[in-house]
Parts: sequence; structure tokens; C-alpha cells
Amino acid sequence: MRRSTTVRMSPGRRRRVTAGLGCLLSALVLAVLPLPRGVDQAQAATAESSAVTKSGAKGTYGDDFSNLKVTVHQTKDLTGQGVRVTWTGGVPSGNAETNFLSIMQCWGDADSGPDRTQCEFGLAAGGQNGDGRAVYRGDTSGHDPLEADASTPVDKNGTHYVPFRPVEGQGDPTTGPTDTTYFTEGDTNADPFMPNDGDGGGDISFELKSAVEQPALGCGARTTSAGAIQPCWLVVVPRGTHDPNGQTHTGGAQVTSSISQSNWDQRLVFRLGFAPVTDNCDADKPERGIMGSELATDAITSWQTALCRTGTYRFNFTQSGEQQARDAVKSGDALAGLAMTVDPVEPVAGAAQVVHAPVAVTGLTIGFVWMYDATDGTRPLTKLKLNQRLLAKVLTQSYPFSVVKPANQVPEYLSGNPDSLVKDPEFLRLNPDLAGQAAGNAPLGLAVTLANTDSANVVWKYILANTDAREFIEGKADPWGMKVNPSYEDGVVSDSLDFFPKADIAPRTPDCGGGSTVTTTYTGLDVVPYVNDMHDGALKVRRGDIGTAYDCVVVDNIAKLTPLGRPIPTRQRQFGVVDNASAVRYQLGAAALANADGDYVTPTDESLLKAVAEMPDSDVAGVKAPAPGKMKDGAYPLTAVVYAAASLDQAKDARQDYAKVMRYAAGAGQTQGTAKGELPYGYAPLPAAMRTQAKQAADRLEKGTADAGSTTGGTSGGGDDLSGTGSGGAAGGVAGGTGTGGDSAGTSGAAAGGTGASDTPRPSAAPSGTDPAKQNVAQSGGATPAEVLGFIRWVLLGVLVAGGVAALAGPVMLRLSVRRTNLTGEK
Repeated sequence: MRRSTTVRMSPGRRRRVTAGLGCLLSALVLAVLPLPRGVDQAQAATAESSAVTKSGAKGTYGDDFSNLKVTVHQTKDLTGQGVRVTWTGGVPSGNAETNFLSIMQCWGDADSGPDRTQCEFGLAAGGQNGDGRAVYRGDTSGHDPLEADASTPVDKNGTHYVPFRPVEGQGDPTTGPTDTTYFTEGDTNADPFMPNDGDGGGDISFELKSAVEQPALGCGARTTSAGAIQPCWLVVVPRGTHDPNGQTHTGGAQVTSSISQSNWDQRLVFRLGFAPVTDNCDADKPERGIMGSELATDAITSWQTALCRTGTYRFNFTQSGEQQARDAVKSGDALAGLAMTVDPVEPVAGAAQVVHAPVAVTGLTIGFVWMYDATDGTRPLTKLKLNQRLLAKVLTQSYPFSVVKPANQVPEYLSGNPDSLVKDPEFLRLNPDLAGQAAGNAPLGLAVTLANTDSANVVWKYILANTDAREFIEGKADPWGMKVNPSYEDGVVSDSLDFFPKADIAPRTPDCGGGSTVTTTYTGLDVVPYVNDMHDGALKVRRGDIGTAYDCVVVDNIAKLTPLGRPIPTRQRQFGVVDNASAVRYQLGAAALANADGDYVTPTDESLLKAVAEMPDSDVAGVKAPAPGKMKDGAYPLTAVVYAAASLDQAKDARQDYAKVMRYAAGAGQTQGTAKGELPYGYAPLPAAMRTQAKQAADRLEKGTADAGSTTGGTSGGGDDLSGTGSGGAAGGVAGGTGTGGDSAGTSGAAAGGTGASDTPRPSAAPSGTDPAKQNVAQSGGATPAEVLGFIRWVLLGVLVAGGVAALAGPVMLRLSVRRTNLTGEK
């Protein structure tokens, strides 16, 4: 389930992929490889501390798997995520459809492990070898002699099959080999055909499901009588060149399933320890509301259990647009007494002061899964470079294949532009390995969220800070003659934009086939649909399917668009703007982005922290914000700091509880790891000075408005000067109007005993004595679309939470960018 306006019960678990890159594959290559993340060694050691390796055995009919060694690189503290699986010692597949692995997730008994009825397997896309739940008996081709006396059921067509049996309470067993009651080809996580590479090995990212994503497996929800979490299992079935009846398989698809008994008997079984899918918090405890940025979601949901262990309240996190969260804090909404935000809450004359505590360092990632055709077969792309103008081209629908089906005629206004990214000379200069690709062998467009967010604004500021990109959007052709889609001219894009408009919604008419006179239409919104949120985008990129629908079928004389569906793993090509934690969680590749030096940088702990150190001052003392166009010296441009913002004018017990969140975030919550309560991978640990600043903000919040004018070693900036450049910087970043404790309007918060935000110490994960008041604070980017866009936009039907959305209009965007500020669903 997706994240937004509900309580996040399932914590995010993180690990970084550290090795196994550049694996050369033959014609049928390993699919869905984990891509290089530039992970530091300390993270790698932690993430792989639960890795398990198992060896194969000699088969019955000459297939010898004795040299096969398979490693599952994380087996504890698991959740819905990607997990790395590697292997060595197999026989190379070459161009044949033999010598491969089938991989599946199962539930089962803690002592005996799973049986084959307990595995999610059998409905993979594309009819891949080894797939299916049907088993062949008797004298049929490829029959399995061990199935002769098996008590397998028979479907209505007389086919014997292995039913899928869900965990207790989730329903009855399936009634045939194609029964889609519990999973389909679009959402199954089974990988039935993972060919061995040229060295007999392989390296993939396997999508694990907790009980949240797949209740029928129950992983993380099933418990023993003593309350311990029951294990789940990863099963790997090696396949060779022989059918179960001993015949050598010489060509064509192997018809027998990997869960046919003879094949199943060769399995390697790995015990998987899942984290509980609930926060183990007393349901009778009243709730404290936290609202805001998706960039904080994985961190907050990891911390919830630890925060609930003490105190009388539980913490409920509602994912929303940051502006909506800021508005809630300013309005005194009791449902969101603490906001997670990137831009600060701007001070308002006459309103209570708001304190800001830094709680997380992370960023936006262009995450990708991209298989491409090389001279020696299909291979995974492991490195991708993108600059600002290329992002501008993609986000303005300027490649024809982002608005029309490849077989349809290119619209006149895009004629002369490269059909897709891989035909763009600018892209190929940065990514020469992709030269010679067919135009269709590329993502059709970036998967982006619909919502109004600070994150989207960071991306636009990054793009528009570059002269080439800005001039392209304004109508100047690139050096090769490519021009912007004219739907984006006349001020659609600005550096205050906080969403991703899809301005080209011209209708196209697909051929519905069969000489039918019945027709329908599709638009660019069907070719590259919005995703619900960035986590949803990361998962869809991982699966290679973002929901593109431009084909049609006629049913009962009604034409309907049909999704392309999930491709086989060797044809997965997608990328999207996602949060770094989700990219790491699902082991997406991370594009290297150009910074102000012209260097290409990926998001790592080091590059994120370098960016934090370089962020400029803000008008709200104690707060840093992204400065994507100014990052140099190895700093990652799309870095962001998430702040916890709370009004000082709240009840004492509420202030104490929210101060507790700030202190935990600045303390134990900065220990990286995969266990509940730890900082998920994809976040960099807060610099020591920021930890101190957060703790001071918590102290300030706990004191409340009664001490709003006090200082702790310096004086607050006076009047309307909130820049932090006066005689004292704000401890914890206080934005104030007129509080109830006697402050004058516009007075900044209590000083931390420094001389303002003048020096910029380099961040450090280790504690230090650095004065947080001397850290640079950031330039606010809090302008809303209503302040900067000269056109009206329709808001998506079904808005669930009021506030934060401005209705804007204009000639291009009418009826087009319907979008939501919140989406329901739970992860």
C-alpha cells in the first residue's frame, strides 16, 4: 500500500548495494541488477552483516550444481524492499534457454521451512522459462516422474497443478495454475528465469514483500505463541540442461516449472527475518500528529516504535506536501503539531513563534533500472549521467515518444527532435555505451509525483540555475537543433514551481485493430502517467512498469486503453524522480548529476554532507535549505535537509512530546542500520553541529512561549531581521511573530551563543563542540504557485486534506495538471 494520509506502521529498512557491478552478461542476461550506489564501506559492512551463502548439490540426471554458491546479502530486519542475490559456480547460459536460477519468496514453518504450495510463483510476465504452477505427469513432454503419484489437484482442463496456499486467515488455496487471486504478472515478485552470465554467476535485486505488500505471505505479521515473528523464506531453484525425465534440453522453452517436484528437490532455502509490520505501539494510547515531507517518511516510520516505548502518546505520521504541513503548524492544527519540512515556516506578525530542528539529511535521486542491447547481449546499465538541459527536455515532454506511441506519427510541433533520449546527441556524449540503441530502448519519460512539494521545487531550481537549460525552456534550440515542446513556453516553468506539470495533453487516436470503427484517445498523461508518491515511483521503476497505456482493445463495442504491463526483466527500462531512501530501499541505480563545477556526482553520505556544508543562509535563522545550483567540490546538487518545525504556542504536554521526537532524531535516531529505530540507508547521519542544534531546539520547544524572549549566550536579532546575521543566530531556528510571552513582532528566537551564521564548518558524523549558531542557514524557497504562476490549474478530484493547494489557470494548463496534494494508502 502506498503512503500518504494515513499512519505509517511499516518501517523503512535500508541497505546500500556495495559490489557486483559491471557484470558482463550474455544474450539472455541477469535481469534487474542492483546498480552502483557509491556506498561507503562502513555502510556496506553493516548492511551485509546478515548475509548468508549456500551451496548446491549434484542433480539426478547429470546436472551438477555442486560448485554453485548463492548468497543472499541481507536476511534480517527485512521489510518491503530489494535484497541483493548473487551467485557463482554455475554453467554459463550462453544463447541457450538453459542453466538459470528461479527465485521466489515463501512463507512456511519455522523448523521445516516452506513447501511449494507456500511460494509466490507461477504468473511472471512473458511466459519465462521455469515459470508456471502446472506440473506434467505421465508421458507428456518433459514430464516429471516424481509427480506420477503426487496428490496434486486437477483444474477444469485436466491439468495438474501446485496450488498456492496463503497464510491462515487470508483465503483459500488457488483453483488453477492461472488463478490470480493473490498475485498477478504485474505485481508478482518471482523471478523464474535468471540466466547465468558468461562466468556462470549473476547478481540481481530481488523484490521482497512484507505482509503490508502481500498479506498472503504474512511476512512480518505471523507470530509464534510467544509473540516472536515467524520467518519467511527465499527459495532458489537451480536449473541445468535436463528435463525432469532425464532428457537433455536442446532448445526452445523448458516446459517444466521450477516447482515441479524433481526441480523443487534441488532448491536452496534461505531463512528471512522480517521486522514487525506494526509499530508495536499500544493502540489505546492517544495520538500526536506529525505531518509533512515524504523525504522524512522512511526515517519517521523507523523511529515510531522507539518513540512509543515511553510516554503516554503514540506518534502518527501523515505524509503530505510541505506547504500543507507548514500551514497546519501556523494554524495551530492539533492533528499536526509537528511539521516535517524542507523550506522553513516563515514568521508571521502576530503569530506564535515556530522552532526548527534539523532531523534528516537526504536528497532526490534520478533512480533507474535500464537494460540495454550491447554487442554481447542484453546488459544492465550501471552508470548514467544527466545534466540540467537533459532533465529539462524530459520534464517538458520534448521527446516525441513521451507524448505519442512509437508507431504513431510524430506531431508537427516536435518534428526534428530526437524520438527519445537515446537518440539525443547530447545524451550520447555523456553516455556513449548507449549509442546505437533503438529509439524504443529507453524510458519514455521520468516517473514523477503529482503533489505540490518542496522536492519538486528543488528539481526546478536545479534545472533553471543552469543557463543552457533555462534558455532551452525559454525556446532556444540546443546545439543540435532540438527545441522545447511549445506547450511549455510562456512561463509555465519557473524557479518557484513546486510540481511537475504535464502541459501537452493533446489527444491521439490509436489503432484499435481488426478494422474496427470504434476508437478512443490517449494523451501524454497516459504515455507517462503520474505516480502516487516517490516510494510508489521507486517500486514501479524497480518493476519496469510505470503504467503506460496507449494500446486499445474493443470489448462489447467499447474501445478501452490497455496498459503495456510489466515487461520481462531483460526489457525493463524506467527512471524517475524519487527520494534517496526509496532508491536505496529498492536498489535502483542513481544517475550522476552535473554540479556547479561540471562534475557528475551521485548521492552518497559524503556528497550529501558536502552539500549541507555549502548551503547558503536563509531568512529564517538556524535553517538551511537546498541550493542545487551552487553545489561544488563533490557536493550532490539535489540534497535537502528535513526540519521538524513546531509552534511554541502549544500545550505543555504536546511540546514535551514533540521535543522528545527532536531529541530522538538527533540522538539514537542517527545510527544507520536496518533495525527499527535506526536511520535507514539513503539518509546521511546529521553533522554534529546539527545534532546539537536539534537538541537546543527541543529545549526551546519544551520551555514554550513563556521564555520566548530569553537568550543563551547572545542576543536575538531584532525587528524584522531574521537573517541570522545580527549579533546572534537562533538556537534551533526559531521563526517568530508576536508570541504570547512578550516578544516583539518579528523577533528571532533565542541565540545559541554565537555571532550569527557566518562560518560554515564541514559536517561530521562524530560529535563535536561546533556551535550550531555558526552553521550556515538556508535560503527559503517558500513561494507557492499562487504567487508565481499566471494560470489556473484544476485540482485533482478526491482531495482528502484541505489546504496547501492553489487553483491556478492559463491557456495551456486548463484541464491538464489535475493532481493531488495527498493520496490515500498505507505502506
